Amino acid sequence: MTEPIFLGISSLFVLIFLIIIRIPIAYAMILTGGIGIMSIDGVGTIFNQLKTLAYGQFSNYDLSVVPLFILMGALASRIGLSSALFAAANSWLSWLRGGSAMAAISACAGFGAICGSSIATASTMGRVALPELLKFNYSISLATGVLAAGGVLGILIPPSIVLIIYALIVEVNIVSMFAAALIPGLLAICLFLATIAIFVAIYPDAAPKTRKTDKEERIRATIGILPVASVFIIVLGGMYAGFFNPTPAASLGVCLVLIIGYVTKKLNFTQLKEALLETAGLSGMIYLILLGAELMKIYMSRTGLPQALADWILVAGFEPMSVLIVLLLGIILLGCLLDSLSIILLIIPFFWPVLVELNGGVHIAAETAGFGMTTGDLKIWFGILALVVVEVGLITPPVGMNVFVISSIADNCDISDTFKGVSPFFVAELIRIVILVSLPILALWLPNILTG
Repeated sequence: MTEPIFLGISSLFVLIFLIIIRIPIAYAMILTGGIGIMSIDGVGTIFNQLKTLAYGQFSNYDLSVVPLFILMGALASRIGLSSALFAAANSWLSWLRGGSAMAAISACAGFGAICGSSIATASTMGRVALPELLKFNYSISLATGVLAAGGVLGILIPPSIVLIIYALIVEVNIVSMFAAALIPGLLAICLFLATIAIFVAIYPDAAPKTRKTDKEERIRATIGILPVASVFIIVLGGMYAGFFNPTPAASLGVCLVLIIGYVTKKLNFTQLKEALLETAGLSGMIYLILLGAELMKIYMSRTGLPQALADWILVAGFEPMSVLIVLLLGIILLGCLLDSLSIILLIIPFFWPVLVELNGGVHIAAETAGFGMTTGDLKIWFGILALVVVEVGLITPPVGMNVFVISSIADNCDISDTFKGVSPFFVAELIRIVILVSLPILALWLPNILTG
């Protein structure tokens, strides 16, 4: 083992240690990457890198879409769109046993289409739907489990902040990634709804008896979601149809939500200020993590560790699919400890070159080797798989972040109850992973249709 490779492996353990002792992930990566570069190339190199690296990263036009989508979600949560989504879904589904829980899943999916963040979706919908579920005498485990699981939809249902960052890292079209996420996202919704139906059939006491809503209530509630539906259709539909790129689409989405807030008189100056401050804080955090990830990427490339790992796997003769499954299991474990963005930024730059080599190299043009697909298709398929398994990590014991978010909202709720309630959805997510690994076409069909 050469000295640079040994340094690279040691640095990974140092990085993990810093994260464990609660050093923010951005600072941990900047510190590890910066010291690592200095240890190999000297102090002058790191100063030369920092002189232009931050500007080069943050001036990327495609990256400007991130604060715009964050702002759109922050504004949407403040003008009551989350409440409208739950009320509409509940008016149509509440006649079913477990219908309000199904409505919560549907509302989480709808809000995820505006928000783009798993934790924000769980937190916002938890405050809206949890009191209603408990009022309808749902068991505390089912009520909190449904919302913790529903929150994970925010990371995959387009537009997704993490999906955008992944697309920028591996250099794939953002709209193609949004298109690829649509069918897996709908599959998750269907599996979650089926999970609730099966659960309440086995444990009828966990959900109340059915109740009917009259026609007028349904019409009124449905009209209430027309604003959010229009934003979703215009923003995503416009991107899929090729009318505009992601950044103009996000700008239009912000304008539409502002107009809705002004017309409905649900957005005041204080709320606007709060949304802008929230956007600035989250965007700054994401940008700083991106800087740290780029330093780590540069350092690892100097050590030669990713290429050495790829060469070792190729020489060892491991099957590409076996390597992929092990990698996905590792992401699930990381999901117990880190947020989704940090996982993507840690894993993708390090392991993506390995998958490319297993697939036959960067310039493969035919479906003849490795995973049986082109490098472009591999980028899309692996991105969707990575995000799905990150979702699973968010609800996996012992540190599923969505579970802690929902438990902190619920009064007198032991976290073990939430983990008990979320466990059926964990099984549903594993089923979805198996389906997506077995049928890559579910992620690739729509992007291939859009690109002709």
